[in-house]
Amino acid sequence: MGTSSSEISLRETSIQGCYEIQPKIKKDERGSFVKTFNQDNFAELNLEISFAEEYYSVSKKNVLRGLHFQIPPHDHVKIVYCALGEIQDVVVDLRIDSPSYGRYEVFTLSSELANMAYLAKGTAHGFLTRSELAIVMYKVTTIYAPAFDRGILWNSLDIPWQEKNPILSERDRSFPPLGDFQSPFV
Repeated sequence: MGTSSSEISLRETSIQGCYEIQPKIKKDERGSFVKTFNQDNFAELNLEISFAEEYYSVSKKNVLRGLHFQIPPHDHVKIVYCALGEIQDVVVDLRIDSPSYGRYEVFTLSSELANMAYLAKGTAHGFLTRSELAIVMYKVTTIYAPAFDRGILWNSLDIPWQEKNPILSERDRSFPPLGDFQSPFV
């Protein structure tokens, strides 16, 4: 089931409050143009419009980043899109009272598709780079707070990652599995 405004359409996922967003892509002989955010369009669809920080990562093929999140009171809504290349993007529901607690949703995000993942508070996020290089953009509703930054182990769920031996940071290797994580999200 989907909803749309004049500029974007939403595809609902199995995780409440998480969506795949498809903006309109304008193409001509020069290339393409994509509007990734318009507060009126987002407000029309009851999406968050107040973002505090935006950043990007550059990753080589088979790099896996995640599964990351911030705990309350610095938890946040997050929008993720791939400005260059292609990624396998994953969101995991960590909200104890959610009917989809412990479940995940997988997206293919790419610069070609120009699609985005809209992630609710109380979810973990990670991605695997599928192209030779990927630039991933993030827009979040709270400022990065290192003392509230957490993660769960990337392979502690049955997520069908497209690479079985990804390139990981030491930090991402050291996260607890989901089964050992005491969720503060209710």
